[in-house]
Amino acid sequence: MSTTTANTAHAHEQSMFEAVLARLDAAAKLMNLSEEVAQVLRNPAKQVKVALPVMMDNGKIKVFEGYRTVHSTHLGPSKGGIRYAMDVNADEVMALAAWMSFKCAVANLPYGGAKGGIKCEPREMSVGELERLSRAYAMAMKDVFGVNRDIPAPDMGTSGREMAWILDEYNKVTGEDAPGVITGKPIAIGGSLGRDAATGRGVMVNTLAALKKMGLEPKNVTAVVQGFGNVGSHAARLLAEKGIKIVGIGDHTASFYNENGIDVPAAIDYAAKNNRTLKGFKGATEIKSSELLISKCDVLVPGALQNVITVDNASLIQAKLIVEGANGPTTPEADPIINDKKIICVPDILANAGGVTVSYFEWVQNKAGYYWTEEEVNSRHDQKMEQAFDAVWNNAANYNTSMRIAAYITALQKIEQGVKLKGAY
Repeated sequence: MSTTTANTAHAHEQSMFEAVLARLDAAAKLMNLSEEVAQVLRNPAKQVKVALPVMMDNGKIKVFEGYRTVHSTHLGPSKGGIRYAMDVNADEVMALAAWMSFKCAVANLPYGGAKGGIKCEPREMSVGELERLSRAYAMAMKDVFGVNRDIPAPDMGTSGREMAWILDEYNKVTGEDAPGVITGKPIAIGGSLGRDAATGRGVMVNTLAALKKMGLEPKNVTAVVQGFGNVGSHAARLLAEKGIKIVGIGDHTASFYNENGIDVPAAIDYAAKNNRTLKGFKGATEIKSSELLISKCDVLVPGALQNVITVDNASLIQAKLIVEGANGPTTPEADPIINDKKIICVPDILANAGGVTVSYFEWVQNKAGYYWTEEEVNSRHDQKMEQAFDAVWNNAANYNTSMRIAAYITALQKIEQGVKLKGAY
């Protein structure tokens, strides 16, 4: 690799937003997207950075950095999660906000994209500290959030608990009672049934849709799932329920492989009792985490972190199908290698759109004040995901391109209409 290439690759790995723009540009070129629309989408509509002073348990005040980026509102209010992690920064939040715009458009939801985050280490904070931090963030973002403006949800490091605090603080500050201002809430205060498993369920629906197009029977298929948090564990469980043999699983503590199949419910039970980690699991052989992605399997689900499929390991992947449960697991430099190997890749903005689809259903139920059964949620979710998959698959064929670029084309076709129909001023 030449120094220039190495530097470029390094820059791309450094900037997630650059990675988003690289795919946006590739899709824009293929579909002849107007330069004006492309320019609008290269620039987020709003970026907010706040300082959050919080009283810690030791009586000292600590100031945290908080972010919220609204990328687009051309198709409706912006939608996107809030993550609590040490690597939260402006570039990452901007990239994830743009991805949300494309993800909502691919799933045909009346939303634009946004993302938020707080730079903190939630695992080292007490419940009281996390509550005070969440409430400080809600207070700082009171003019950004709104049931018809910007609707956050949980993401890495957050859950229904944090959403409940943020909702309560927002309602106190605004004097409203607006459950729909945030999604991913606990069921008791307006959450939707089926929301917990929704992202993993979307991975399952997309996997089955792709296998059908590939002429493969689920019962003859093996899968490896990297990541065993909310997305990975539900994806592994649902794929296994459909007859797919799960041969590899892993999280940040350990990775495992068993060619005869892993008992997924046993792994889920084990993790639940073991501080939500797989370390020490006995139902398979422990392997190096770097080996998991390149293990022998038909389907690979990267369901944890970004930038794990790179130029260094892409050529070693043995799967026929990659279904991206995580956001941005594949670097732009790895895409051509995967395409050359004729591996079909269902990209993140399609594969993991199940979560935001059920978040949309939660918002609709909150607005109506009427709640659906889990069966209704799941069947509507599956229908939306199948339609989205078909639209992207057809665009891949029409434009003779990869599923990833086809997903961007599908999204851009819709957003372009929103930009043009609303007009410029």
